[in-house]
Amino acid sequence: MAQWQELLRLDSALQSRVSHIYERLFPREIRHCLCDWIERQDWDLTAVDENRAHTCFHALLEYLEEQWNRSVQDNNILQGPDFQGMKVYLIEHFQDEPVKLAILLSECLKEEKKILASVTVKQSFSNPGIQQKWRELDNRVTELKWQLLELKKEMKTLEGLNEKLDCIQMTWQSMVEKNVELTSSKCVVEEECVKREFIITETKQTVLQLLVNISNKAAQIIATLTDVELPEWKRRQQLACIGSPTDTCLEHLQKWFTTVAEVLYGVHEQLQKMQDQNNKYSTANAFSLTASIDEIERFVLSLITKLLTNALVLEEQPVMQNLPHRPLILKTGVRFKVTVRFLVNLPDFKCLLKVKPVFDKDIEETIVANGFRLFEFTREYSKVFDEDTPGGGLIAEFGHMLLKDRKAKVSLEVRRYLGVTEELHVIRFVTVLQYAGQTLNIEASSLPVVVVSSTNQVSSAWASIMWWNVFSTSESMNLSLFSDPPPLTWQQLSEALSWQFLSIGQRALDEDQLSMLRDKLVDDPNGLVYWRKFSKDVTAWIWIDGILDLIRKHLVDLWRDGYIMGFVSRQRTKLLLQSKPIGTFLIRFSESNKDGAVTFSWVNHSNREIHVHAVEPYTKKELLALSLPDAINSYTLTAQGKNSNPLQYLYPDIPKDTAFGRYYKVSASPETNTKTSEYVKRMIAVISVNPTPPPSPPIESPLMDEDPSMDTSETDWCQIMEDLFEFLVSPESDIMQPSYQETPPLHPPSPLANYTDLV
Repeated sequence: MAQWQELLRLDSALQSRVSHIYERLFPREIRHCLCDWIERQDWDLTAVDENRAHTCFHALLEYLEEQWNRSVQDNNILQGPDFQGMKVYLIEHFQDEPVKLAILLSECLKEEKKILASVTVKQSFSNPGIQQKWRELDNRVTELKWQLLELKKEMKTLEGLNEKLDCIQMTWQSMVEKNVELTSSKCVVEEECVKREFIITETKQTVLQLLVNISNKAAQIIATLTDVELPEWKRRQQLACIGSPTDTCLEHLQKWFTTVAEVLYGVHEQLQKMQDQNNKYSTANAFSLTASIDEIERFVLSLITKLLTNALVLEEQPVMQNLPHRPLILKTGVRFKVTVRFLVNLPDFKCLLKVKPVFDKDIEETIVANGFRLFEFTREYSKVFDEDTPGGGLIAEFGHMLLKDRKAKVSLEVRRYLGVTEELHVIRFVTVLQYAGQTLNIEASSLPVVVVSSTNQVSSAWASIMWWNVFSTSESMNLSLFSDPPPLTWQQLSEALSWQFLSIGQRALDEDQLSMLRDKLVDDPNGLVYWRKFSKDVTAWIWIDGILDLIRKHLVDLWRDGYIMGFVSRQRTKLLLQSKPIGTFLIRFSESNKDGAVTFSWVNHSNREIHVHAVEPYTKKELLALSLPDAINSYTLTAQGKNSNPLQYLYPDIPKDTAFGRYYKVSASPETNTKTSEYVKRMIAVISVNPTPPPSPPIESPLMDEDPSMDTSETDWCQIMEDLFEFLVSPESDIMQPSYQETPPLHPPSPLANYTDLV
């Protein structure tokens, strides 16, 4: 199935994400109408080859011309796609620079694949038991809605019976007054009225029983929604914030909340009608329902209150727009966004609810007592819930929120005890609902957030976010957790660490990789990991986070495809390679570079001895100039006056070009350039000189803590400028339209140091 066709089968929320990819960059209509043709092209290769880009662009124009001619022949100009308009658009925007079109489509197709991959991952983690439970709950809600229809029918019948009895009584009385002879028939009429009153009484009892049944079933469903389903969704959202591949869609909850609210308001309306009829048609012998109606009404209003006060949720937790993969970390002076949803999506509530965020509401004393910093919003933010959204829900989007420091006296003793990134704060969203005679104060809280003042603190802050969300639930809201942080079991922590790699690189950690990390992090006999061990003493997390950043920026495709073994020790590397043919190599992460670096090790036979060598690790700066596949492809080993590439097979036995060929952007051999024949040919070289004998590897130094006294003013200033630039060019800004970025030119890296021998 074509990729675009798969996207069309997604739900509205995911389709909205796809639409956002093309917003202000490329017409979605062209992507839709030309989906098959677009997906048949190799845009990655076209994006780095100007001649190929020109050829592809003209082929696209010819294809559009063919489609236009076919529309003319079929007399389908008005109903069919505007192929001529598409052609004009492409000529105006990309004729002079077709490479830009290739780059744009290459990136858009990759983003589409990420969305499809996320859906596949979530489906693979879906629980059949949960699906069955949701189906049963859906049936219960549907049955409740059906019972309300039955109630309305019975109420209509009751109203007709009352009206007919009243008509008989009033008509007979008038006829008797005009004709005295009819007095003799009074007994017959009264007997008929008694029979009708008995039927009315039975119908009232039936209606009353329906009201009780509906109210009790609604109470059970509301208990399930507010005490089970909603907390479970909040827990899934918690884990999704730290990378768990779980479903956080609110479609089911919104449907259930809305339907139950409709039923309860329908019941309340029928109660009012029944009370009116009871007052209007009451007689001495009539069955009075006043006491029962009042009791049921109080119960129904209590159910409505419980449902509505739990209906406010944060659909999207606070997240900085320049750090989307690290929600719940906020930086003073940098905008962030939050999305709030009201799950009871009734038309009467549109533009009726106004929600306002409050920072650290009702917990300021606790915050001050713990010596935490105080913050406030730069201005008052408030939004009205509106249903004019792609999903049709009552949503309030806060897209440009800013925090600033609020000066306060702080206990220095406590401030020394807790680090800045261990301070937890919360944002509460409050609203007041006045409807059907009720006034309800409703609020919802964000998960705890960490406020940083420097980008250097983001990594440590994320460690705090992970630790809190793994250990705590959203209901506990213990903001002083790090005053005495509890340990985590290795099972808890390893799952969270695996999620980081899954969310960043679309591939979780396997048992072998987790085993190496366990050896580094766990020294407790009970398998516990302590907060200080993880975040402070040996900065293990800083090292792991540096590797995550390395993958995100340079190695996503290779990590996703499983070509990077990653976490494997020197000893295990030697064990794995020594029995393999010459030239077999594997890719692993450096254990000594805390900022994240990658190296490859290969096996060689010399003088009947087996040697396993490793090249000096490639850092982010070097990979920015030369990708790892190109480094592997062009790697040259100089020994005894001969040059050769010792890398032949990726472990266990994959030919190098089979694994990395599609990623090559730089040729391993110089190419003839007819346009610049007067120049001496050159190429980017990655060369090591074979020492004799190979030296032993240096002992890796333990990871060191960051110097807390390091001056970060320059870094902060650069970040401020980046944030400002990001604001100016973001799609939400009306100041500038985003511009295409050229692929940065490749620069030859500085010569790498000699490889080292693992033996």
